[in-house]
Amino acid sequence: MAEATIISGKDLARKIKEDIAARVPALVEKYGRAPHLAVILVGEDPASQSYVKSKGKDAEQVGFKSTTIRLPEETSEEKLLDIIAGLNADDDVDGILVQLPVPAHIDEDRVIEAISHEKDVDGFHPANVAALWQKRPCAYPCTPKGVIRMLDEAGVDIQGKRAVVIGRSNIVGLPMAKMLLDRNATVTVAHSRTKNLPEVTREADILVAAVGKLRMVTADMVAPGAVVIDVGVNRDPETGKLAGDVDYEPVSRIASVITPVPGGVGPMTRACLMENTLECYLKAMEKHS
Repeated sequence: MAEATIISGKDLARKIKEDIAARVPALVEKYGRAPHLAVILVGEDPASQSYVKSKGKDAEQVGFKSTTIRLPEETSEEKLLDIIAGLNADDDVDGILVQLPVPAHIDEDRVIEAISHEKDVDGFHPANVAALWQKRPCAYPCTPKGVIRMLDEAGVDIQGKRAVVIGRSNIVGLPMAKMLLDRNATVTVAHSRTKNLPEVTREADILVAAVGKLRMVTADMVAPGAVVIDVGVNRDPETGKLAGDVDYEPVSRIASVITPVPGGVGPMTRACLMENTLECYLKAMEKHS
């Protein structure tokens, strides 16, 4: 079998951002201001700092206003919640994002719930999660949203396919499974300790790995011709380079379509964040006009 077709998240993300950027000048003229994304970073985790920097750069590229609020590691939960409350009340802020993970002394669930669901550009607020499962309008979580867009761009027909999602998080795994279900796939949700996991994954037409374990998905776990989506981002301790949950080289010789790490799902996650920010902005402008 020939090597897999590679889905470039960079290329598709660039197109999405170009489309958004083309719309912004007319929106500024109509509403008097650009969309505004506020990002909060607590602590100095290098990966989180890199993600926040990239999100600010993306916002600048599409013509959004971007505010980054950097807080020290020892910031109290109450202080963080007060800052979020202020952003919720600020009509000039359309989207609010707290970079996860937060330090251990802060309750992540409380932080997510504190963000107004109308400004929840991550799609993590319980109201948005409930709306997703009830098939009502909502902010779709950025990573699963990006994966679906990538599958569509690659011409992958999701309907009727067998999909396996390895990972059960509320951020990626579970919403990913729901969005595949909504496209009429038959979906199995597994985790890294699922009994006989290779037997489960070899049944998949579409395999999504989202567990954060370096090269956990090996070639013997993939059916010939399967579509493989790698959501994992890990640092290879031997090379220091970024690598995914999928053992890329051998799997790419078996799969029909595959996403690389880096350059795959990550850029699409950020592009969909820009889309979600724009959607929050438009809803706010319509509400106040």
